[in-house]
Amino acid sequence: MKTLHILLAGALCLGVAAPVATAATPEEAAKLKAELTPLGAEKAGNKDGTIPAWDGGYTTPIPGDKAGGRRGDPFAAEKALYTITAKNVDQYAAKLSDGVKAMLKKYPDTFKVDVYKTYRTAAAPQWVYDATFKNATQARSTKNGDSIEGAYAGIPFPLPKSGAEVMWNGLLYWRGANWKFHVNQYLITASGKHVLSTEGVGDQQSPYYLKDVPPAKWGGEYWMIRLVNSGPPIRAGEAIVGRENVDFDKTLSWVYLTGQRRVRKLPVACCDTPTPATAGVMSFDEMEVWTGRIDRFDWKIVGKQEMYIPYNSNRFLQPKKDTEVLVPGQHHVASDKVRWELHRVWVVEATLRQGKRHQAPKGRYYVDEDTWMPVLADRWDAKNQLWKTLWRVPVVMPDLPATVGTSFGYYDLLSGAGYAANIFNESDNQYAIMPTYKDSVFTPDAMAGESVR
Repeated sequence: MKTLHILLAGALCLGVAAPVATAATPEEAAKLKAELTPLGAEKAGNKDGTIPAWDGGYTTPIPGDKAGGRRGDPFAAEKALYTITAKNVDQYAAKLSDGVKAMLKKYPDTFKVDVYKTYRTAAAPQWVYDATFKNATQARSTKNGDSIEGAYAGIPFPLPKSGAEVMWNGLLYWRGANWKFHVNQYLITASGKHVLSTEGVGDQQSPYYLKDVPPAKWGGEYWMIRLVNSGPPIRAGEAIVGRENVDFDKTLSWVYLTGQRRVRKLPVACCDTPTPATAGVMSFDEMEVWTGRIDRFDWKIVGKQEMYIPYNSNRFLQPKKDTEVLVPGQHHVASDKVRWELHRVWVVEATLRQGKRHQAPKGRYYVDEDTWMPVLADRWDAKNQLWKTLWRVPVVMPDLPATVGTSFGYYDLLSGAGYAANIFNESDNQYAIMPTYKDSVFTPDAMAGESVR
């Protein structure tokens, strides 16, 4: 704990909008091979044992899993330790986000938090650990924290000194290098109706984690996606390609619209601009809780604390019908299909930077210390009303190995609407690990060739 307090004190002193940060010293980096995990989390458990010590993560194959197919649940036999509801929420309030507490109050009859035993399953290949260790002393945030340099193939800032560095870790957390999936995505209306907005096949690649590509040949692109819609009928054939870059001005994206029969480059694939991948319901920077530009906000580390968050929720993947995880009439995913655990998270606040514009000028993000995955977030509107709560469903994937975010979405606490993305339940392809894609896969020409004209 002493190590944590030293690291946290340094981070808090920097406050918001850190200038160019210095890398860790060799002495600081050595902690990644001692009291910290190779990715920078506290290795020790908490005092009362409700959070165990990290012992290498979960790397045992899940019985019955088939490469590229449906994924099993290694914790299927477990029962919840206790359930948090609107009736007992005050007892657990200190370890719940504002958004979760608001959901318990807004939907007291259907929304609940089933808390299970905590497992620290986060793991990565040794080469990711080795790269993370190198990044600790080489990586630097530049342009007031808005960009980075000197990082590759691992967590860029395992010993973060600013809120921006924590969020960079969230953008570049280990989730594999190449993967494919077939998903459905749903709009949740204010009346509780679930409307299919997207059925499609997605291909994704993280050039940042292509270990066979020398760092000198990496051009700064860290995430690429191609999503081709097969339904519903009104959207069949539409497609989007995106290429995210650590230099945000170099980020590129294109859409193919069947009605126009042409590819269009998106002028602004950023921030609170609606993304076509969700039929315009979610903004670009709400995807997977956080996929945005660092330069829109000033970032402040509030602290690290124990929180109840969705985790190891392979149970969410087990039902074979979407209606089992999106129960008709409910304004949220089925509570009994989500596993929550107690974990330590970095809490980071985002405040709109002077001279910038955004529909949500304030946000708070909860970033898992073991994976650096943003798991929950809350956003406030211009009237300082708690507006949206963002969520993600992490599952354990020992075949990578990793603990990875899968389904995600948001709930509008003012209107009652929401969105549930990447629902895998009716798919036989739940995050299939793929060989390295050709770069040409993520181009407008390839997208147009695979779309319906």
